[in-house]
Amino acid sequence: MRADYDSQADSVEIELRRFDRYEHQEWVDDDYCVVAFADGEPTKVCLLGPAKHLDLLDLAAERYHLNGTALRAATQAALAAPDRIVTIDVSAPIAA
Repeated sequence: MRADYDSQADSVEIELRRFDRYEHQEWVDDDYCVVAFADGEPTKVCLLGPAKHLDLLDLAAERYHLNGTALRAATQAALAAPDRIVTIDVSAPIAA
């Protein structure tokens, strides 16, 4: 998973997997969060004003069966390293 926070646009893009071009996109809400699809699967999540709208990542995760914890981790990592590509790997929870 790769994420990039564009500080001038105040937006984060989270690439869930590599793709050549997306087929369509669906808005999670009316203004701030969109999910792009390729080959019928979610491939990218874009969020405007990420510091103020992290809750929309949970909604996107629920609606499109994504890992909400990984989306939040990627966004927080991107916010910590603005204008750079951050790559993360989030595994399944460790069994207790």
